Amino acid sequence: MFAMHSIAQDVKPVQKTISVSGSSEIEIVPDEIYVQVDLREYNKKNGDKVDINTIKNNFLAACKSIGLSDKDVTVQSYQGYDNNYWWIRKKKKENSDLKASISYWVKVSKIDMLDALVDKMDDEATQNFFIAKASYSKMDELKKDLKIAAVKASREKAIYLSEAIGEHIGETITINDPMEINNLPQPFYANSMLKAEVAQDQAAPPMDVDFKKIKIHYEVNVVFALK
Repeated sequence: MFAMHSIAQDVKPVQKTISVSGSSEIEIVPDEIYVQVDLREYNKKNGDKVDINTIKNNFLAACKSIGLSDKDVTVQSYQGYDNNYWWIRKKKKENSDLKASISYWVKVSKIDMLDALVDKMDDEATQNFFIAKASYSKMDELKKDLKIAAVKASREKAIYLSEAIGEHIGETITINDPMEINNLPQPFYANSMLKAEVAQDQAAPPMDVDFKKIKIHYEVNVVFALK
């Protein structure tokens, strides 16, 4: 007859943990503002056409006169009025009334530079002028600092929450990569007022606007052991 023996098994106690969230946020004024400028050929009052090469040269000269470099001005598109520039080039000799156009992106660091550029632009050639994109030159470094701040905030929260129940935090169990929340710039003034528009209403007060700030917000979830 065999004796029955119970085998005792070591049962590890369940690790108590605390899961907390931390956040960090900052608002910054963008220092990289990209403005799209659409230019197109036009006819003077006497019927003479101002060609696209003249318009381009005058525009680039205006950009350089306010301190912009070649790296600050890039071509976005170059086309005929019907969006088929290759066809326009072929047919231009047959129909001199066809008008070519070109679009540039201009990068500036402050609104004063835009004002200076507008003052030098050809109102007849300028078809559109609007802010296309805004960013911050040290964005990667800034985001790294914000992530670190969010993790530190989570630890501070875990300390005072655990102490409220007579516990203390131990080692870190998990850290989720901080998530960027609503990293969208606040609405911009989409279109800049050109000289031609101002001339239509001389009584209009001058615009005194600046770029809206970009809000960057991070949230992170961290799990700590309790002891």
